[in-house]
Amino acid sequence: MQQYFVKGEAKSSVIIEDKDTVKHMFQVMRLAKDDQVILVFDDGIKRLARVADENDHRFELIKALPDQVELPVNVAIACGFPKGDKLEFLAQKTTELGASQLWGFPADWSVVKWDGKKITKKVEKLQKIALGAAEQSKRNQVPEVNLFASKAEFLAMLDQFDTILIAYEESAKTGERTALVEVLSRLTSGEKILFIFGPEGGLSPNEVAQFEAKGACKVGLGPRIMRAETAPLYALSATSFALEMQ
Repeated sequence: MQQYFVKGEAKSSVIIEDKDTVKHMFQVMRLAKDDQVILVFDDGIKRLARVADENDHRFELIKALPDQVELPVNVAIACGFPKGDKLEFLAQKTTELGASQLWGFPADWSVVKWDGKKITKKVEKLQKIALGAAEQSKRNQVPEVNLFASKAEFLAMLDQFDTILIAYEESAKTGERTALVEVLSRLTSGEKILFIFGPEGGLSPNEVAQFEAKGACKVGLGPRIMRAETAPLYALSATSFALEMQ
């Protein structure tokens, strides 16, 4: 059954106003009176709804659904700005794997340089991708996308997390294989976790020191060195396995 995210509070009767959502509902899917869909409001609860009036785009809510597919911890993924369309790829795939936030920051070794206007347009694009991926994967929430214009802005946001992990390729090269397992084994429901990844060139030693000063710890992601767009998916998969599959 098709699922859509709707801004606002759940009411017994709701009119869909977002143009993109309306287009997909009534032009692409060709919904008609009494057809049923799943609507997810700001509270993250899925509700079964039926089309009450296709001309006014009005739905009536039938019942709340118990379906809850979010990770038991809130996992944010932060990446140094990568090249090309890798952030678009990550917006889709990290959403499917359960991330609560996708962040980007100008790393020391990032090749791309984005100004404020470019960042604003990029965020809008990535948020749409995350929305589509959240609907497809039947999430209860849409991840928040945030791209920071400066490293200082990014560093200022780190204090909100309970645990910060640096995916550091030098740790993998030296054979470190236990830190991630130890951290995941002691997580409790509701904690806020941040994974930090570098761009194609990795994180500089100075950046690692800055993150460690904020309480972050370095972890290896196994013996193989992964691409910038692969490592976040590994981390999310490992988190899901540790917390949901055992």
